[in-house]
Amino acid sequence: MDHADAVPVAELLDERRYLLEVTCWMLGDAREAETVAAETYRRWYGLSDARRGQIAAPRYWLAKTAGAICLGLLARPSPGASQKDTERRRTDAALEKEVSRVLRNAPDSRAPAERAAFVLNDESGAASESVADIVGHPESACAELADRAGRGLRCRRSRPTPPDDHDLVARAVREACVHEDAELLESLLCPDATAFFDGGGKVRTLSRPVHGTRQVARSLLTLLARHPRTALATQSVNGRTGLVVRYGHQVAAVISLDIAEDRVVQVWVVLNPDKLRSWNQNQPPAPGGAGPSRPRT
Repeated sequence: MDHADAVPVAELLDERRYLLEVTCWMLGDAREAETVAAETYRRWYGLSDARRGQIAAPRYWLAKTAGAICLGLLARPSPGASQKDTERRRTDAALEKEVSRVLRNAPDSRAPAERAAFVLNDESGAASESVADIVGHPESACAELADRAGRGLRCRRSRPTPPDDHDLVARAVREACVHEDAELLESLLCPDATAFFDGGGKVRTLSRPVHGTRQVARSLLTLLARHPRTALATQSVNGRTGLVVRYGHQVAAVISLDIAEDRVVQVWVVLNPDKLRSWNQNQPPAPGGAGPSRPRT
């Protein structure tokens, strides 16, 4: 697990808000502030897991990095700059844009890679080296991804869960998370359960899938740690009962659950602000189970 990125959802939102406030204050433009914040997170994910784990205060690192980017923007060449200097800056900007594009896609590449490896390998019968080139992982890693996706899919196909049973399990997961009951939560997960986190490079969240009952339970309990302004409700997500996390009146995360019989096989956590925009458009809090979680004591 990326321990540096395993933090409560309330902290993630406060951190992002702080970063936007800093960049907006420096640049005086909300749109440019969003661009700088996105670039800052791209640079964060560009670090190795080991390097991120060594950063004791991620918020300070993010603010320092964002400040440096802002200073670079404020120091852009004036109209009187030499042609050679302007061309050099254009080249640098083009290179930075390409690197940023790669980094922007990196955080979300894991879960789609698993599905792509399965489809290309098992469903389409593509050669392993071709799958590796397309997915962007070594052949051995692609084989593992395809196997994991195939096992999850076969599990769901062989043991479809009726809607009422799915609803009961989802509500039990909520109760376990609200009361921070790790033992109960682990009992609701398959031994090879997997959790995926989609932050879209817009929030500092786990960038790799988490596997196993204990690891998945730990990641969820960390993300959903009790906070006076945080509420967790069961609500329809993609046609099945899932979980919706609110911070104040804002939807901060949407969690869908793949369930086989009475166990959760896969957990999909969407934290990407862009994908949550529709959830935050004049949507009232969901009735039932939407009360605030107990405050810390």
